[in-house]
Amino acid sequence: MKINLPSGTKAEVANPLNGDPERGMVIIPDVMGLRPLFVDLAKELAEKNQWSVCVFDLYPGQEDLEVGERLATAGLLKDEDVLGDAIAAAEATNCDPVGILGFCMGGMYTLKAAATQRFDRHCSFYGMIQVPDQWQGSGQGEPLDSLKLGDPSSVLAIIGSQDDWTPPDHVELLTKAGVKVVCYEEANHGFVHDASRPAHRPVEAADAWRQATQWFQKDC
Repeated sequence: MKINLPSGTKAEVANPLNGDPERGMVIIPDVMGLRPLFVDLAKELAEKNQWSVCVFDLYPGQEDLEVGERLATAGLLKDEDVLGDAIAAAEATNCDPVGILGFCMGGMYTLKAAATQRFDRHCSFYGMIQVPDQWQGSGQGEPLDSLKLGDPSSVLAIIGSQDDWTPPDHVELLTKAGVKVVCYEEANHGFVHDASRPAHRPVEAADAWRQATQWFQKDC
């Protein structure tokens, strides 16, 4: 179901076909934002797990930007806007508790979402642990600083050992902060969520989803 969040940002909500949802789930997509890949993912997660799922766009009003333009303008994104939309998306699920997961850039914002204390559990799929130099901007806070304002033990980070966006020294900082890290050897950036990408690793992706699903089943 297509909706607009209070900010005007486009979003989609998916609910299980039968029965009431057992929890809410917010998805923050990768840099390319809301598109059929994530609409389908929301529907799949809703049906498989009995969740109410809301996914929203990262670049509201700029949906036609190409990937290069999105990467170049990431520094203009503001945490207060993205996390405000995440909180609004949580409300759109009409559930309690609500978890949050995100991929790549969305994984970075999932780490930052810990500071809102709105979500009971978080799962970051290869989210940037430090804001990349080319994404620095006045509205971009550091994920590790946000973690300190929330509960790092509520965060699961899915990482690939060959991912240049999440180098080992950054991963070590994440572990020291109290985040649970699951690292897949030989996996590169984006190995889970998009089967069309060369980096996709179906065996590791299946295990990562198992880990994530179990994470959200805890303390429900």
